[in-house]
Amino acid sequence: VQLQASGGGLVHAGGSLRLSCAASGPIFSNYHIGWFRQAPGKEREFVAACTWREGRTLYTDSVKGRVTISRDVAKETVNLQMNSLKPEDTAVYYCAVRQAPRSTPLATSGALFDLWGQGTEVTVSS
Repeated sequence: VQLQASGGGLVHAGGSLRLSCAASGPIFSNYHIGWFRQAPGKEREFVAACTWREGRTLYTDSVKGRVTISRDVAKETVNLQMNSLKPEDTAVYYCAVRQAPRSTPLATSGALFDLWGQGTEVTVSS
């Protein structure tokens, strides 16, 4: 399986973007899919994650209420709807996958994710 992230771009503060993470192969029910971001000069940080099987979700505090992660089973994609964007959301966004047994809690550490896609750049102007 390979991952392809898309949907980044330049947007004004307060605007919205929808990022998508598409898999080149089948997504198995035990997959967790995460979105991470890395701003210039900063470490990579967790944004959101979901389980493919049940659609359980987890968000970092700074995006709660503004960002929604969702899965499209038919298209085998995971989307990240980002609203009310702020300049501090500017970063390269990456999607990643890990395999985990049923009921495993969602992880926020990128080290636990096995497969990464290339990033898509999001720039929010003030």
